[in-house]
Amino acid sequence: MVVVSGLLEFPAWPQYDDTEKAGLIRALEQGQWWRIGGNEVDLFESEFAAYHGSPHALAVTTGTHALELALQVMGVGPGTEVIVPAFTFISSSQAAQRLGAVAVPVDVDLDTYCIDVTAAEAAITPRTRAIMPVHMAGQFADMDALMKLSVSADVPLLQDAAHAHGAEWRGKRVGDLGSVAAFSFQNGKLMTAGEGGAVTFPEAEQFELAFLRHSCGRPRTDRSYLHRTSGSNFRMNEFAASVLRAQLSRLDSQIAVREERWPLLSSLLAQIPGVVPQGTDDRCTRNPHYMAMFRIPGITEERRNELVDVLIERGLPAFAAFRAVYRTAAFWELAAPDESVDSIANRCPNSEALTADCIWLHHRTLLGTPEQMHAIADVVADVVGRS
Repeated sequence: MVVVSGLLEFPAWPQYDDTEKAGLIRALEQGQWWRIGGNEVDLFESEFAAYHGSPHALAVTTGTHALELALQVMGVGPGTEVIVPAFTFISSSQAAQRLGAVAVPVDVDLDTYCIDVTAAEAAITPRTRAIMPVHMAGQFADMDALMKLSVSADVPLLQDAAHAHGAEWRGKRVGDLGSVAAFSFQNGKLMTAGEGGAVTFPEAEQFELAFLRHSCGRPRTDRSYLHRTSGSNFRMNEFAASVLRAQLSRLDSQIAVREERWPLLSSLLAQIPGVVPQGTDDRCTRNPHYMAMFRIPGITEERRNELVDVLIERGLPAFAAFRAVYRTAAFWELAAPDESVDSIANRCPNSEALTADCIWLHHRTLLGTPEQMHAIADVVADVVGRS
């Protein structure tokens, strides 16, 4: 057994310091704790939009709500379809299904784990209202091909950027690519307030409609309860926004560390027989590395899960990768496609493989030292070698 005593004490997550404390006190003492009367949410939206190259950002309660709200603004509802990658967290499909739209899973690329553009193109029908690429673990989907497809098919993109805070495609941030994007600030994300989300919009009209719908259809200055649209209460509170302003201020420095660590860890993992790390696309010029992902091709799902348990016992914050969305009971409860699990699985062989053989490590591991990257690889090599 490889001995790495003391080397696997990775940085904690979430991280905070006096900046968050000062923000919370600032929000407390302003005397208004909701966004309509306070300043923190407005300021966070302005700062987050500018950071991501977008003219507009709207802060909301969760990343799932961010997707749902964005889809609603884009005209998604009963009788429509949304194309989603089969390999993703369930929120990507459920956001569409909660609106009564059918989520249509398509396969992903086996190197980057992002949506297969050819598969997405083949799934377009007259009912398709959106294509939702997920930037898996911070690795951009092929936005060149997706933007071309969006124009030719006249179907807008909704970028699920829950893993992609600060990511860049050909030097452009997520909000500077001409399409709507949704972010998450859940506890494990690259910046967090425990929960929270945001949507960036390229157009003012979309932003204004989203504001109405996220605030029960009520305009900012309304005093007569003249609700203009249907909606819900997806408003972020002032305390969460104050924390997120602090989190945003240190995001660049954290990304810089992870971008230094992943090439080292990836190269070490690639040297382990049977281990294949997530690939990269050179057009993704900045990857924040939400997860350190790798595959063990040919392993069974049961055995993969056992290996994850052993990695955790050995000190690694390891996780089994997402299940293909159609292999969950939740997917079939609302607005499911009119086909079987097997028929979807047959056209999603890469998602099937990833469901069984993919493992990921929390991004706090990539905030560790170079010596810790070697220690991670040693543990993975030892555990996999014993399987």
